Amino acid sequence: MKIQAAVLHEMGKDRPYTTSKPLTIEEVELNKPQAGELLVKIHAAGLCHSDLSVIDGNRPRQMPMVLGHEAAGEVVELGPGVQDVAVGDHVVFSFVPICGHCMPCMTARPALCENGVAANNKGVLLGGGIRLQSPNYPTIHHHMGVSGFAEYTVASRQSVVKIDKTLPFEIAALFGCAVMTGVGAIINTARLALGQTVLITGMGGVGFAALLGALSAGASKIIVADVNKEKLAQALALGADEAIDTSEATALEKIRDITRGGVDIGLEFAGVVAALEFTYNATARGGKTVTAGLPHPSKMMQFAPVKLVAEERTLQGSYLGSCVPARDIPAYIALYQSGRLPVNKLMTHKLQLQEVNEGFERLAKGEAIRQVITF
Repeated sequence: MKIQAAVLHEMGKDRPYTTSKPLTIEEVELNKPQAGELLVKIHAAGLCHSDLSVIDGNRPRQMPMVLGHEAAGEVVELGPGVQDVAVGDHVVFSFVPICGHCMPCMTARPALCENGVAANNKGVLLGGGIRLQSPNYPTIHHHMGVSGFAEYTVASRQSVVKIDKTLPFEIAALFGCAVMTGVGAIINTARLALGQTVLITGMGGVGFAALLGALSAGASKIIVADVNKEKLAQALALGADEAIDTSEATALEKIRDITRGGVDIGLEFAGVVAALEFTYNATARGGKTVTAGLPHPSKMMQFAPVKLVAEERTLQGSYLGSCVPARDIPAYIALYQSGRLPVNKLMTHKLQLQEVNEGFERLAKGEAIRQVITF
């Protein structure tokens, strides 16, 4: 079938993206789903910093590629062998397809699925196939097994989670990355205990989701840190207790004064090494620093290993929010529906597919929390 999709042909184009237009809206051919796959009509897709990291070259991927990894839609066709999802079901995508039989999957760490990550790195579906092409490009790669910036997509059954049909698609899409990553980093990776203090560095969509997760999980004090004063003000309005401008010379000292030595849990979502170093240094003795940021692979961090021992610190990565998507996405949706995780407050802009480059320029400027393309 022929569909409209946002295709990236070249990474690292100059800004502003409103002029260079790294994503082109093209008619591409989407082939039928094969065994273990399904065809999904996309209803909503969020613009995430991880997409931006592919556009600017910080997250190298195979080209050309239909971008978009945070999306929700409706199942319209099943490939052979798919029996536990029906046509008409509503689904949220997980940007790591979970094979279920590699060692990480079998030890309850599906976010590290070896086969899923290998497929994502190659720009193919979990089974190894590619279903996108055009007259000029016989192969157009899939982004994270999703390629949500398109009218329709074919995905592995292991890339979707069935959800409540009453949930609006534009809200549902947020659970595929921002909420899963931010809330999961708080709950699953950091394992926030009731009454602990938290620092969140990097107030994008994931950072704001982590703020809501920390509020829901019972943090006693939540400090947010960024260089964007508008986002700091927004975070205070959403419930943060303190806001710190990291560009100020006394920023680290302020956090230590507020918390009498440092926070119990520091979380970094900026994807910048300096932000991770700041967060690590703001974490107390015996505390845990968690990062879900994705700086360029060439970037390195320096710290004194003796502190890990003498101060019993923990420095840990978090991917996919350390989630089990089939378990956690419905749980987080239930929290939203109960009013305890108001992720609707993260949405600042609704776009059409043709406005995708304008949306990414807005994201690069730090002028949005979460933007959603609706179809």
